[in-house]
Amino acid sequence: MWKVKKSKVHGTGVFANTNIQKNVKIIQYIGKKITKSEGDRRSAERIKKYLNKKNEGSVYIFELNKKYDIDGSPLYNKARYINHSCNPNCEVDIINNQIWISSIKKIKKGAELNYDYGYEFDKDDYIDHICKCGSKNCIGYIISSDDWPKYKKFLKKKNKKLSKKNK
Repeated sequence: MWKVKKSKVHGTGVFANTNIQKNVKIIQYIGKKITKSEGDRRSAERIKKYLNKKNEGSVYIFELNKKYDIDGSPLYNKARYINHSCNPNCEVDIINNQIWISSIKKIKKGAELNYDYGYEFDKDDYIDHICKCGSKNCIGYIISSDDWPKYKKFLKKKNKKLSKKNK
């Protein structure tokens, strides 16, 4: 149904090798189940490690629920290569304590699979998560579409301050 190969979006991606219908479970995001605090520790450690390296920074910690995360860093977890998009063709479903990537529209053979990573907008670190999806509605950063209004409000405020400063 899918294959892993080089992506124009970011490093490696997952691509449909057949046409995929809407509402199909495509791939499970797998790895070690860890506590939230361990997930936070591993994330911080990986971010620090990759901070000064170009094209790096993949953390692969995925929230499972309020208590647990999945560390998807093992190489056998091919779902970790699915990139973010501001115009996704997939979404994440938590089914019976398992993380599944499912199609939300028809996906043509050869198309890259992607989903909205769901990063909450944080005015202090959004700039560290640059989006390269290239979709028409891309906002330039990996921010959950649910938080786009917050981001736009923040930008408006920021631009207002800049224009006052430049007068």
